[in-house]
Amino acid sequence: MKTLQEQVEEILARAEQKGTEADFFFKTTFKRYQVQMQILAELEKEIKTEGATVSKEYVKGRKNLYINPAVSAYNATATAANSTVATLISIVDRLSEGEDDAPPEMESVEIIRSKFGLN
Repeated sequence: MKTLQEQVEEILARAEQKGTEADFFFKTTFKRYQVQMQILAELEKEIKTEGATVSKEYVKGRKNLYINPAVSAYNATATAANSTVATLISIVDRLSEGEDDAPPEMESVEIIRSKFGLN
């Protein structure tokens, strides 16, 4: 399994190889991915510290067992991060398929148009 740093380096290397690392959409999406990965790391620590379940005590000392809310947050963030990395790969691949003389801004507009069915 690749470490987070190895994954980051692989994405950057792929973008540099294809010449898309300076694209606005790549940079902003990559930044979002890095934030998501940081959140996941913090949630992992929380789950390891507190456990996957938590209990709440109600009247008369009765306890109810619940899934730690960090587990749900982790799963939602992981799903978002997976989607974000797929978007990053799509940006790199689509921009690198464009015409060599097309300005990067135009290529980015084409990504938006195709993403939202505006072609």
